[in-house]
Amino acid sequence: MALPLKITVLAAFVLLTACRSDPISFHTLVPAQPGASRNGADIAIESISVPPQVDRAQIVIRQGNSGVAILDTDWWSATLADELRGALADQLSGGGQHRASVRVDVQRFDSIPGQYALIDVKWRVRPLDATDAALLTCRSVLQTPSGPSIEELVTAQQSNVKRLAAQITQAASGSRCPVQN
Repeated sequence: MALPLKITVLAAFVLLTACRSDPISFHTLVPAQPGASRNGADIAIESISVPPQVDRAQIVIRQGNSGVAILDTDWWSATLADELRGALADQLSGGGQHRASVRVDVQRFDSIPGQYALIDVKWRVRPLDATDAALLTCRSVLQTPSGPSIEELVTAQQSNVKRLAAQITQAASGSRCPVQN
């Protein structure tokens, strides 16, 4: 009678072990250190749009020339649009009165482990209480090299967001689009 009990317990253990899934890791575009643009720039975010293919909680990476993978165990802490909004708000908040507002339209958000993180963004800055003639529409294509891990990829995208915020701040202050290099 003891042998069937041992076999049952062993079978249950094997089944439970086989059903175990890897834990989910959550990532954020908001860096651990506060935003660097605390120099008085305070730009409100009107809206943010991202391509629907990547606007999800799961991190999406490119594979090869035409493939993508939706990662089961690496997630953003919110949808990508909300993550981007939080990260830009962190970088664009100076703690004062809003001097301008920005609309952000992400054209591409590519993440390729071991290669690079890329964000291609059209954005529009509007000084507050300005006429439509004062609108400034710009485009930024930012690419940062990345190591092979998802954490390194997220850090590279954090760098892209920080550089985007700096370009938006520069445009809001100087009334012209930054030069792409």
